[in-house]
Amino acid sequence: MQEKGTISIHTENIFPIIKKFLYSDNEIFLRELVSNSVDATQKIKRLASLGQYSGELGELRVEVAFDADKKTITISDNGIGMTADEIKKYINQIAFSGATEFMEKFKEAKDANEIIGRFGLGFYSAFMVADKVEIETLSYQEGAEPAHWTCDGSTEFEISEGSLAERGTEITLHINAESEEFLNQQRLQEILDKYCKFLPVPVKFGTTTQEEEDGVDEEGKTKYKSVETDNIINDTNPIWTKAPNELKDEDYLKFYKELYPFTEDPLFWIHLNVDYPFNLTGVLYFPKLKNDFEITRNKIKLYSRQVFITDEVKDIVPEFLMLLHGVIDSPDIPLNVSRSFLQADSNVKKINSYITKKVADKLADLFKADRKGFEEKWNDIGLFVKYGMVSEDKFYDKAKDFVLVTNTQKENFTLPEYKDKVEATQTDKEGRLVYLYTNDPEKQDSFIQSANKKSYDVLLMNSPIDNHFISQLEQKLEKTSLKRVDADVADKLIKKDDGLEHVLTEEQSTKIKEIFDKAINKPAYKVELESLSPEELPVTVTMDEFMRRMKDMAAMGGGMGFYGNMPDNYKVVVNGNHKLIARILEDENTDVQAQLAKQAFDLALLSQGLLTGAELTEFVNRSVSLI
Repeated sequence: MQEKGTISIHTENIFPIIKKFLYSDNEIFLRELVSNSVDATQKIKRLASLGQYSGELGELRVEVAFDADKKTITISDNGIGMTADEIKKYINQIAFSGATEFMEKFKEAKDANEIIGRFGLGFYSAFMVADKVEIETLSYQEGAEPAHWTCDGSTEFEISEGSLAERGTEITLHINAESEEFLNQQRLQEILDKYCKFLPVPVKFGTTTQEEEDGVDEEGKTKYKSVETDNIINDTNPIWTKAPNELKDEDYLKFYKELYPFTEDPLFWIHLNVDYPFNLTGVLYFPKLKNDFEITRNKIKLYSRQVFITDEVKDIVPEFLMLLHGVIDSPDIPLNVSRSFLQADSNVKKINSYITKKVADKLADLFKADRKGFEEKWNDIGLFVKYGMVSEDKFYDKAKDFVLVTNTQKENFTLPEYKDKVEATQTDKEGRLVYLYTNDPEKQDSFIQSANKKSYDVLLMNSPIDNHFISQLEQKLEKTSLKRVDADVADKLIKKDDGLEHVLTEEQSTKIKEIFDKAINKPAYKVELESLSPEELPVTVTMDEFMRRMKDMAAMGGGMGFYGNMPDNYKVVVNGNHKLIARILEDENTDVQAQLAKQAFDLALLSQGLLTGAELTEFVNRSVSLI
């Protein structure tokens, strides 16, 4: 039997499109063909289980081999096979209505996955790398004849009698000159490791190489022999396919090391397993974050029926869950998946919500079961929890019961516990609760000590997400505001009714302000006289909380360009009740007054890390002369 024909797509443009348009993603040809072979073996297994096939199944497997000399790659299986009629149906009639529609739609496609997924072109991805493709196949059906199909990348094909003696399909790719990189064991192994490492059917990877033999042939040429090697490259039952009760901690840790060699052990993990209203399995690990967003991102791998799709999962999982590591597998996400599909698909949205809930439930369980252990892990998971709360309202609602805030004494509190701790001392005269915080306890130590003297507690807020977390707490917590401990002097951070009285007369106040204005002589520093405790510093430099927060947001790219471009403005608080101020007023030498005022101001700058360069040198020299 021999038959020639034309592939029914009414155009000769399709193969150039496949070859050129998909070229940047050409390695996926192997994923597509191996996946087709896996499907074929699973179909025969299913038919046998339904009693529709009574022959011997044998050892179901897929084989990948290449021959560098012949420039071929062969993918074979002992699956369901095809008849000649099925070849015509599945191979020759590409799954779309006509070339016009294809040409129209492919213009919108953004990548190879999208074009293959939209038009059922999985098999045709072979022509990205091959000049000629051959199929040898024998159907499982009783009395079926083997068939051979060949196509050279034009729209013409040929079907003739095949040579396969056993059920299955063998596809041979004659690799084109531009794609000879794939005739390399390491390159093929890389692709198989990436896409096929956990396929549910054993995949053998074999090579045929020429090895030199002893001696020469009759013409005096060196003798060579063909040597075939193969090995199973995949784990057919990865841990996410098993029930959690079958697994021990060491199984999860071993799998983590397989996925991410040379990384620290994870803190804990979540085993996902749901079959309604969608199918989803997987294992998500909590890595040690070390206050670093970027190093840990994009480590979740997405699979569909154990075939790797992508590790760009930002449309599958919420943004904050991108900090987790691990595997998600869902047959409800098609193998050939495009971003536009993921963004619109209702199953993907359900999966997104489900994973968020599972993660929140896991954290809540850990907190309830072992609070001490949870607190010990907080340095690593705090960033993740806060990021989740800031970016997802549903997560905030669950996490507000286990999120911890930590003070400068390294004590941890839940939000309700912290409110109880500070409510009595840190409520201002208008009934608002004021939480004080530091983002740099070393630099802001003098301010922390001043606050502690007034029995105020100071929180540590120094993670990359804390700027946003602080704003969120102010939105969510009733009648509560947060102020950085250096936003004002301690007496003014939380405004009470019991302010101290001025010891200076109005005339003295005006004079001291003039002395400091003249000594400082910087428009960015506005001098204000306050009546503070004599124990407080004579001069304190602060930046308004709102202003500093806007500038911080602008620096982080928070769309606050107006504030980012504004110059820094500081308040110089002169403590009118400090004895140094009285001494400055008593001294009649204007040079001494200016020198003392400048010294007190520079000390305030120094405590904030704002004294640098020539001004720091001048301060040191002045200090020596004063001593």
